[in-house]
Amino acid sequence: MKKTTLALLCLLAVSALPTLAAQAQSPNDTLVSPMIANGRVTLSIYAPEASSVTIRGDWMNPFAPLPLDRADNGVWSVTLDNLKPDYYSYTLYVDGVKTLDPKNPEIKQGINGVDNMFYLQGAETVFEDNRPVPHGQVRRHWYWSDTLGMQRRMHVYTPPGYDDSDEDYPVFYLLHGGGDEDSGWSTIGRAGFILDNLIAEGKAVPMIVVMPNGSLPTREASFERELMTAVMPEVESHFHVRASAENRAIAGLSMGGGHTTQVFGLNPEQFDYVSIWSAGLFNGSAADYEAAYPDFIRKADWVNNNVEYFSLVVGTDDFAHPGSKLLSETLDKHGIEHEFIETDGGHTWLNWRAYLADFAPRLFR
Repeated sequence: MKKTTLALLCLLAVSALPTLAAQAQSPNDTLVSPMIANGRVTLSIYAPEASSVTIRGDWMNPFAPLPLDRADNGVWSVTLDNLKPDYYSYTLYVDGVKTLDPKNPEIKQGINGVDNMFYLQGAETVFEDNRPVPHGQVRRHWYWSDTLGMQRRMHVYTPPGYDDSDEDYPVFYLLHGGGDEDSGWSTIGRAGFILDNLIAEGKAVPMIVVMPNGSLPTREASFERELMTAVMPEVESHFHVRASAENRAIAGLSMGGGHTTQVFGLNPEQFDYVSIWSAGLFNGSAADYEAAYPDFIRKADWVNNNVEYFSLVVGTDDFAHPGSKLLSETLDKHGIEHEFIETDGGHTWLNWRAYLADFAPRLFR
């Protein structure tokens, strides 16, 4: 009798397991974020105790967070249906606290935090997609900086076939913006895939792309000094590069555009290809620029005769537009030839990836 009762109890317990499991399941167990279908992107987070959830993304004004709507089951969501196909980053804020989307493993790392990313596929993204073409490598290269007295890291793109070749390659120094570090151009920036596709299509020559960490440990540190005395010698001693001005390019966005302005202003003889993106004279003073780079201004004729390509690029909705335009006007004032290019859009990676895709084919021809 006891054995029969025990067996019956065991049977009842086993049969109850699916019911108990179903009862224990929460909306978070089946939640998918991002949910992408028919050009619409739904971003969600399970936060039943939250009073508010908002989101910021690089498709919107970063100073105007967008609220998410709460469902009765504690899931907060927002659906975006007017985005053009591209790669996007975003951040959630739960009761004001910056929070990662726990359902989305795609991340972009910065110096003070991490953001999520998602991909909305379309014809517009072909230039930056992971396509079935020969791929180069993006290497994480550590080096000792005498300038800063510490270990530093750079990301370095080497083109397809680099390891099997004795060839020396031209080198392009590609700089990120404020808040990012040397991985930015390889994650949300898609630099490796953009170069792979351009090289495969014959639109760009094979080149090495150096993406150093422009976020410095102190305000007093000089990126120009770090690049010229630490990064460039490291690259030229560890990679197969052609160490001459006609085989060097430099470009950067936002803070990196400011770094490009400084590096080129102090070392015009070192780079034959230069582009400044979403940056300029932020303080609105041409006199400060003229005081900072008097030798560069005096060398206007030399710059015009020796630099192959020099441009400023900025979106018409970019807060950097006035400063960029003023820098262009200051260069015009001193007879320094350059191209001033205005695009649609604002201060966003959606523009900067396109700027890279336009600039790289101009190099080393």
